[in-house]
Amino acid sequence: MAQNHTTHGYAPGAHPDLPPPVRTTGPIGWIRANLLSSPLNITLTLLSAWLLWSIVPPALNWALFDAIWSATDRKDCWAQMDEPRAGACWAFIRGSFRLFIYGWYPEPERWRVNVAFILLLLAIVGVLRDNLPGKKYWLWFAVAFPFIGAWLIVGGFGLTPVGTQKLGGILLTVIIGVTGITFSLPLGIALALGRRSELPALRAACVIFIEFIRGVPLITLLFVASTMLTYFLPPGSTFDLLMRVLIMVTLFSAAYIAEVVRGGLQGLSSGQYEAADSLGLTYWKAHRLIILPQALKISIPGIVNTFIGLYKDSVLVLIIGMMDILGLGRARLNDPDWLGLAPELYLFIALFFFLCCFSMARYSLSLEKKLETGHAQ
Repeated sequence: MAQNHTTHGYAPGAHPDLPPPVRTTGPIGWIRANLLSSPLNITLTLLSAWLLWSIVPPALNWALFDAIWSATDRKDCWAQMDEPRAGACWAFIRGSFRLFIYGWYPEPERWRVNVAFILLLLAIVGVLRDNLPGKKYWLWFAVAFPFIGAWLIVGGFGLTPVGTQKLGGILLTVIIGVTGITFSLPLGIALALGRRSELPALRAACVIFIEFIRGVPLITLLFVASTMLTYFLPPGSTFDLLMRVLIMVTLFSAAYIAEVVRGGLQGLSSGQYEAADSLGLTYWKAHRLIILPQALKISIPGIVNTFIGLYKDSVLVLIIGMMDILGLGRARLNDPDWLGLAPELYLFIALFFFLCCFSMARYSLSLEKKLETGHAQ
């Protein structure tokens, strides 16, 4: 009788769970569920595979396998190919690499730029990493870095002065981006708090400033900075063009940051403010300890998105004659030795901006996950 109630020696109810079918798990299961789950999906998968096969191998051949990395000019580059333009002429980028990084910065003083770049990386690490020993001092260093970097690059106080007109390429792009990001965040927070203030004059001033800046294109503000601003200065006085541009870029970004932070402040429930009042906290302590940390956590995606937009908009300084990486590259294309190599140039610039902006976006995602408290509904 026992054999009639068992299967392969297992008592009823004691048989172990069998593994799921191989075709429903792992890579095979994912492919069946996502790529081959219906006639339409099968058609789209085959069409996508055909497109990738038509595009990716030729692109890799042009960019890597058939590319030329060393040549004196474009004619020499093309002479090394089976036919002209069969591959990328990266010798153009390689030969101009230092120019693209430093612009016209004096070569004997470029060590200062290298030190500034290293200090920038240290400042970024000090801000982003939480487990560093002496975190407080790292944060103070990050706050002081813009002024240290300005001293290193521009000079003075023991260093040979270098005019801002010699700045260009990636160096100028990073200066505009880092300065705008560094100073627009605290200014934007202050504007957001001012817009929500109960003081009518302060609230009106912040509203007028934010709405005016957001209603005017950045390129218009840059033209104002480059031409019209000097009309409001005393006769005979000068105001460095780069400084004017940095101020305008910072104010432009701060207006957008203010609206993003204001949205985060409005996203908090009234209970948070009531809790701060019940603890007897002053306005500034309540915002520093309770309100702003939560509002900024909510606002992280919008803030980082604004930073990315600001960093990419730095190329607009080309319009007012400043040679960032895009302007310097276009000027380099006018060299008769390198005519016709625009694809290599724009691909290099696109890769540079992609790496910078993608890094900011990925850190934003990791910060959101780290600060997730599980209260989302």
